[in-house]
Amino acid sequence: MTENAPSETVVQAWARLVKAQHKVLGAVEADLKRAGFPPLAWYDVLLELRRAPGQGLRHLEIEAELLLAQHNVSRLVDRLEKAGLVGRRPVAEDGRGQLVTITPSGRDLLRRMWPAYRAAIARHVGRKLESEANARSLADLLGRLIDAG
Repeated sequence: MTENAPSETVVQAWARLVKAQHKVLGAVEADLKRAGFPPLAWYDVLLELRRAPGQGLRHLEIEAELLLAQHNVSRLVDRLEKAGLVGRRPVAEDGRGQLVTITPSGRDLLRRMWPAYRAAIARHVGRKLESEANARSLADLLGRLIDAG
């Protein structure tokens, strides 16, 4: 296999990775919606804000940390702010920059969403992988893709 010509097996792995991501994310999103929760992207942003050291994150920092692709973090943050889940404040040393922070309501939503999200992960990923050994193998393989420069 040359660097410019992947084998059929590598192409198949790629296609299955993309299909699996699409299928599992759709199933998890559907479970959250049925449970009466907002989209997974909301959870993802709130989780990163809760984990953030210091006073919050800038929009670009949020985007860099997201598990899900989010091409318009500003619109998402606008929706979260309108729902009272995040707040914004100016960055002292940068008149144009803003820090986004999680509110107590945002923390509460995270706490309430996690059981439904955890159950969806177990249902749509854990059950299909069947064992901790399989989950570890998949996590290791995907880690190679993530860590590859």
